[in-house]
Amino acid sequence: MTRPTARVLAMLELLQTGRQRTVADLAAVLGVDERTVRRYADHLADLGIPVESQRGRYGGYRLAPGHKLPPLMLTDDEAVAVVLGLTLAERAGLATTGSVAAAGALAKVTRVLPRALSGRIESLLSTAQFTAPVRAAVPAGTDTLLRLASAAQARRTVAIAYTAWDGRESRRELDVYGVVLHSGRWYVTGLDHGRGEVRTFRLDRIASVGQADGSYDVPADFDAGAQVVAGIGAVRWSHEVAVVLRTTLAEAREQLPASVGRLSEHADGVLLEARAERLDGMARMLAGLGWDFEVVTPDALRDEIAVLADRLRAAAARRAARP
Repeated sequence: MTRPTARVLAMLELLQTGRQRTVADLAAVLGVDERTVRRYADHLADLGIPVESQRGRYGGYRLAPGHKLPPLMLTDDEAVAVVLGLTLAERAGLATTGSVAAAGALAKVTRVLPRALSGRIESLLSTAQFTAPVRAAVPAGTDTLLRLASAAQARRTVAIAYTAWDGRESRRELDVYGVVLHSGRWYVTGLDHGRGEVRTFRLDRIASVGQADGSYDVPADFDAGAQVVAGIGAVRWSHEVAVVLRTTLAEAREQLPASVGRLSEHADGVLLEARAERLDGMARMLAGLGWDFEVVTPDALRDEIAVLADRLRAAAARRAARP
């Protein structure tokens, strides 16, 4: 579907609310100028859709009262956005009447999708992972996302055109092990043939995805979400931290998101292995958890905790002057 056609349909969706929309409002939402909005209105009228106009400073468009509108029409981008939104709402418990409402709406939408698009979206939902917390996502190309998800499901090697953080462009052959939405950004992880190791790539930096020769098997114990979180932490943070938390693994997982670090059973509680950019921030986080803990490494973290403890003792002893 061409971009102008998609915008004409988007304008029709906006007018289906039943109220009048100003030309300026429509132009802002559609990302076009006001003259183009008027051309879209003429195009809808040519299709037999009764669009009424009102002139003047606050003039605009609305559909004629009582007009029976056509069925809901979604572009591929819109369909993916709706399905992902409902899926995240269901998993995060954001639906207003519980997960049943989100699941019901999701079933209705997927039932009326074209078979080809429905299959691609099903590949995405069956291969993608979502880490917590959910944030506003950085846009990723719909076709890029669906192609990578289809490759992950079919175990088919792909070739990607990638731009690194410093602007260097390269072509990579990749065995796609999984796609992950983490902290508002989409990532793909898998075996990079050129490097001979598992790498993680941001989807918003992938210019194209093409089919390459070869198929593969994903390692049985591979966790795409954990790989993405660990890979990002290794790049961004400079301090390796290991702390034993005096709590249970279930309580630790409930309070600490996966992005903080790796949690595992320990003889004295739970072992937290993480990376940190600032040790004073790690000290404040540990103090705020409310559990006793023991620092395994580094020694510099013990120093930061001691500094924080001195500050808290000083604050407790300080008395504000009475007015």
